[in-house]
Amino acid sequence: MTLKFKKSYKFAIKSSFYIALFSFGLLAIVNYFILQLPLYYIVLFVFSLSVFSFFVLQYRVENFIYKGVKKIYDDVSLLDNTDFRNQPITTDMATLTSEVQKFARDKKMEIESLKVREEYRREFLGNVSHELKTPLFTVQGYLLTLLDGAMDDKNIRKKYLQRAEKGLERLVYIVNDLDMITKLELDTLGIETSEFNIVDVIQNVLDLLEMRASKKNILLTFDMKYVRPIKVVADLEKIQQVVTNLVENSIKYGKENGTTEVSIEDFVNNKVIIKVIDNGEGIENHHIPRLFERFYRVDKSGARSEGGSGLGLAIVKHIIERHNEKINVESEFGKGSEFSFTLEKAK
Repeated sequence: MTLKFKKSYKFAIKSSFYIALFSFGLLAIVNYFILQLPLYYIVLFVFSLSVFSFFVLQYRVENFIYKGVKKIYDDVSLLDNTDFRNQPITTDMATLTSEVQKFARDKKMEIESLKVREEYRREFLGNVSHELKTPLFTVQGYLLTLLDGAMDDKNIRKKYLQRAEKGLERLVYIVNDLDMITKLELDTLGIETSEFNIVDVIQNVLDLLEMRASKKNILLTFDMKYVRPIKVVADLEKIQQVVTNLVENSIKYGKENGTTEVSIEDFVNNKVIIKVIDNGEGIENHHIPRLFERFYRVDKSGARSEGGSGLGLAIVKHIIERHNEKINVESEFGKGSEFSFTLEKAK
């Protein structure tokens, strides 16, 4: 069985061997002509010198490299000193190179992550500003027109006040959604679970949105007739909001004379999966990873003309995740989309 030394010791072993070899040759010559000592004295001396050389070289080289590398790390602030001290000192340059490359990669990834966050922050602030200023400027415009004299005409006054009210309703809607998503993200909005029939909840949402869907002649329906109740354990109010947001989204991006179909199926681990399927515009693949971001819109101009806060899907994602469940989206551009989420089935 061969003995494998760490690379950190190979340098010291080879160096001490060369010193011993040189010392043995030099002492052999001197002893032959001058000292005339027994050979084992020379061998013992050379062996002792090689051992001494090994430990001195090992200690000195490791400390030299340690101090040099530590100074480099300190200068570029790649890692804390404590992180380096916790690792064994080694003269293995391959290991040192690997460590430096690893920390360099980590820092590069951290910088790239910060750049992405900064870009997201700028985009988010821009979106918030746009979403808020649209209804604000609308209300301001109508009120200024009324103050400039239009309020003397009763018909114009009533019409402009009604339009200003719609602008304020949208503003309140956005602020309420912002408040909810902030509470969800900060984990300050409680989840009150109870046992309820998910079929009834979905039916209530479909009935509530039927008139809105009829404006685009979109049919809201179940995939089949559910005779028996399907009991789940969740927060009834928040799950109703999830279904509402998903169905509203399907109407907003749905085609004229289209359909929105809701299905409830058994899933693994005593769960059910609720699917909201439409045959609307569909979503291009590059939009899907960002679909649940706050204020992210696939069709910015069209979506804004339809109203809404731009926070619907972000709220859906947070509510479902607060239930420790999963939400998924599948879509084919031009053919429609399928949003699905799981819930725990009542025992």
